[in-house]
Amino acid sequence: MRSGEFHTTYRADMAIFETVRARRVLAVFLVVLFAVPLVGSSYWLDVLNRTAIAVIAATGLNILTGFTGQISLGNAAFLAIGAYATAWLASHGVPFVLVIPAAGILTALAGMVFGVPSLRLKGLYLAMATLAAHFIVEFMVTHWDSVTGGVNGTSVPPPSLFGLALGSDRALAFLILPACILHLWFAKNLFRTRVGKAFVAIRDQDISAEVMGVQVFRFKVLAFGVSSFYVGVAGSLLAYHARIISPENFPLSLAIDQLGMIIIGGLGSVLGSILGAIFLTLLPEVLRLLTSALSGEFPALVQLFAPLKLGVFGITIVLFLIFEPDGLAARWRRIRNYFRLYPFSY
Repeated sequence: MRSGEFHTTYRADMAIFETVRARRVLAVFLVVLFAVPLVGSSYWLDVLNRTAIAVIAATGLNILTGFTGQISLGNAAFLAIGAYATAWLASHGVPFVLVIPAAGILTALAGMVFGVPSLRLKGLYLAMATLAAHFIVEFMVTHWDSVTGGVNGTSVPPPSLFGLALGSDRALAFLILPACILHLWFAKNLFRTRVGKAFVAIRDQDISAEVMGVQVFRFKVLAFGVSSFYVGVAGSLLAYHARIISPENFPLSLAIDQLGMIIIGGLGSVLGSILGAIFLTLLPEVLRLLTSALSGEFPALVQLFAPLKLGVFGITIVLFLIFEPDGLAARWRRIRNYFRLYPFSY
């Protein structure tokens, strides 16, 4: 007697969502997701938008670090490039439908330039090269006053559609969420293609990949370009969301936070980028709510919020590295497979 679902074609076997149930769950999730902006408060809409932007940026970093094996500490710099490109283009009257991809393309070009050292550098040395990129970009946005506004920053006009300004968190959610979903869909499909498989081959063993005919340097630079495009789009959306940007919006700690997102979520996993970004974006909000709730009995907690946040972040990273090195995505797969196979263990 037949049971379960059987794949009779290669297309069905390579489908992103293997079962009808998975597709139905996704449909329900998307309906709920797009219903949240209609009923959510301003505070939670702000959190939702920041989470979706973080998911895009973390996915871009995971493409480079998790799937291609190229360590990068330059995400904050690439976010800044996308954000300032958005501010300049938007202030000159360019519509947002052109500004966002243009910011992504400009950031991708910059990322490919900074990715050139990957020809000879690996591991910690490559991380230091991308760290140098951060300081170069930081110097430029601080001193190029005519474009960036210098240390005072610059304002970003709200996006508009048919003359209707999309300045509120609720309106921006209907711009940011589709952009997030589109980039996740592209990333998921990317690693079913020849390019994506070349990225993974370089990560696993670049010498063997080159012997098999993979043009290692070309695909490394391409990985920097694709990753930077994602981060540039995230920076563009961040600029529209923040409305005012300055060098203080893009500290080095932001790049470290996003590296923590893909470690906690799971390296080499699109789902891991989502879970890690959600986890580390909501963690400070949970801590803030807890400290506010306990501030009546422990007033000093309010002043300790910043060091408490850093301490919890560090402890979380260490605990995940020790007890769950494959991240939240691996844990989710084990839970899903347990219920899928229950009551059997295989």
